[in-house]
Parts: sequence; structure tokens; C-alpha cells
Amino acid sequence: MSLKFRLNLLITLLSLAFILVVGTILVNDTRTSIRERVEAASRVTVQLLDTVIISSALNPEYGPTHKVMQSFLQSLGYVRSSQIMLYDMRGNVLYRSPESTFKSDVRPPDWFVKLVAPKVETVERKIRYGTLVVSSSAAGSLREAWSGFRQVMWAGLVFFVLLNVMVYVLLRYSLRPIKHILASINRMEQGDLTTRLPAFNLPEFERIGHSLNRMAESLTAERQLEENRQLTHLIQKHIEDERRSLARELHDELGQYVTAIKTFAVGIANKTKASDDNPGLPDIEAHARVIVSAANQIYDGMHNIVRKLRPGSLDNLGLAETLKDVVSVFQTQNPNININLQLKGDLQGLGETVSINLYRIVQESLNNAQKYASATAIEIALSKSTAGDLQLNISDNGIGMDIDAVDQTKHFGLLGMRERVQALHGSFSVEAKLNEGTAIHINIPNHVTNQ
Repeated sequence: MSLKFRLNLLITLLSLAFILVVGTILVNDTRTSIRERVEAASRVTVQLLDTVIISSALNPEYGPTHKVMQSFLQSLGYVRSSQIMLYDMRGNVLYRSPESTFKSDVRPPDWFVKLVAPKVETVERKIRYGTLVVSSSAAGSLREAWSGFRQVMWAGLVFFVLLNVMVYVLLRYSLRPIKHILASINRMEQGDLTTRLPAFNLPEFERIGHSLNRMAESLTAERQLEENRQLTHLIQKHIEDERRSLARELHDELGQYVTAIKTFAVGIANKTKASDDNPGLPDIEAHARVIVSAANQIYDGMHNIVRKLRPGSLDNLGLAETLKDVVSVFQTQNPNININLQLKGDLQGLGETVSINLYRIVQESLNNAQKYASATAIEIALSKSTAGDLQLNISDNGIGMDIDAVDQTKHFGLLGMRERVQALHGSFSVEAKLNEGTAIHINIPNHVTNQ
């Protein structure tokens, strides 16, 4: 049932109720008016006839009373709202008053007569040589009342029809913007966020249109942001794939060459050791030992680069062991920083995407704490709840920062961590104060922990 139909129905019912109330009041007033009019006319008629009866009795020379009354009634004719009958002693009708000719062409319906007709009152007078009967008659008043009531009914019907037509036209014109609004909402629902509503004349629809347009703009911005997040996630995935490939190439190709160089240098050094037979070869041995040392340094440096590009333990041992390894290496390289790593819950079987992103976040946090925060203590806590959500909290006791005055979009470390977490549909928050350290809180929901 449409809004326009409901409003039309409501107006129609209210109009009918109003007409019924007015009609009821009018019928009650008409009934009271007719009753009072008929009663008054009947009393006057009876008083008049009583006067004639008394006058005839006081003047016997006028003749018998029934004759005098018959003569008087014949000369009187029609009496409004009264029906007069005169009988002789044997019950024969001597006189019957004529019917009213007022609005004789009007015939009120039976239902109207039943509603407003008063009770018939009869007065009987015994006179000399006869009987006089006076009955109240509302026929003329009923025809007159029906004539006026019919005009009111026609006027009410015309008013009812005109009112409903005007309301229908007004509602059709006023509610016309609803079609545009519903069509726009359907297009938005189907994904067309470029839809915009025009300006409307009615202030209510104008506010609705303005709100829908703002909502479409917000949804467009949100879609663009989600697309950017997906693109960032894709780029990060490709970067991780390239890092893995590069780490494999470094380990397999360059590692073999460095090992070969070291082997050849060791062989040269062994063959050119100083002896009584070869007194001029110590310099060659020393140079070979230098090559061996350089090869060892290259090999160690290569392994550090490979570890930063792609920790092998992440694929083989999982996230927990990889974090222990990175914390151990960082602790060895920075003995002045105390690192506390806490792991809780079942952290096995986490997906590659979640594992590598959390690893990168911890790696970035350690680097930031060392380079910028001047921290001497770092707390890292990773736990998995019974519901399957992952919580990662990283805090330090460094110099901190005024988080309200810092534009986090220009801090690429924080921005990168935030993008990684949002790509996993998680929540990311930073708490920091000057000289009170920094804390990062991350939550990854259950439905993405296996990605």
C-alpha cells in the first residue's frame, strides 16, 4: 500500500467521519425542531377549538355544538401540523381537515421519516352531539426539513468529492519527488554511486536529497579508499613476492659464487704457505687469507640482506619462531635495548598474508624505536584469543610524540603499518605522549587470520 494511497484513504475516512458527525448533529436538531413546532401548533389548535366549544356552550342560540364546530372547521380549512376529525354521535365523519399542500412534490424517504418524525399526539374532546379528535401531523414539516437536508447532503457530497480530488492532486504533485528518490536509491544499491538527486521545492524532500547526495559522496570516497587499500595490498604482495624471489636468487646464485671464491682462496692459501722450499710465497698466502675474510663478510652480509628481504623461518617455522629470531638478532645488534617478547595462544597455521604483514609491522616498529624514539625498552605482545582474533601490542619508553599535533599521514612508517592492518580489515591505533613513549595496538579479526 503506497504512501499516497494511505494518505488519500486517511483524508477520505476523516471526511466521512466529519460528514457523519455533522449529519448526526443536523438530524438531531431537525428532530427537535420538528417536534417543538408540531407540539406548539397542536397546542394552539386545541386552544382555539376549546374556545369555539366554550363559546357554543355559552350561546345555545347558535345551535348544536357539533354543527357550530362543523361550520367553524369548514371555514377554517387547513391547520398546520394538525389533523382534525369531527364525528357525530353515531361515529359518522362530519369533517376531515384537508392535507397540507406545502411542498407536495417533495417525498422524504422512509429512513429520514423514521429518524426525525415526532410521536403522534392525539387530543379528543366530547362535545354535544359529537366527538372532536385533534392529532398532530408533521407531514409538512418533514417535507420542508427533507428539502433543506437534501440540499445540505448534496453540498456535503460535492465538498467530499472536491476535497478528495484536491487532496489527490496535491499529494500526487507533492509526493512526486519520492519516485526520483527511490529510483536514485535503487541505482545506488546496484552500485551506481554517481547518482545525485536534484533540488526539491519542499524543504523536507530537499533535506532528504541533500542527505542522500552526501551519503553517495561518502560511499564513493569509501569505495575509492577500499580500492586504494586493495591496490596497496596487491602492491605489498607483489613486493613480498619480489623479495622472496630476490632472496632466493641471492642465496642460491650469489651464495654459490661466494662459496666458490672462498674455496679457491683457501686452496691458494694452503698451497702458498711459507716453507723452506717456497720462501717467496707468504705474500700470496696473506692476500688469499684476505680474500677468504672478505668472502666471509660478503656471505654474512648476504645472509643479513636475505633475512631482511624474506626470513626463511617464516615459511619453515611460522610467525612465532620468526619473531623470536628477529628479536634475538635485533637484541644482539642493539645490546643497550631491552626487548621483551610475549607470545600467547595458538599462533600456528596463520596464513602467509597475515604472518608477513605482522612480521613487517614488528620489524618496522623495532627500527623506529631504535632510530627515532631513543628507546631503552620495548614490549612486544602477540596473542590469539579463543574467538580467533589476533592482538598485537608494541610499546616503548622512548621520547614519544604529541599524537594530536602529528600528521600521521606524513609518517610513512605509521602510514605503512596502518595500511597493512586496514588491508586485513583490522583496527590500528597509536597512543603516544611526549617523553612517555609510544604504544601501538592492532587487532586482526578471526575471519582473516588464515589468509
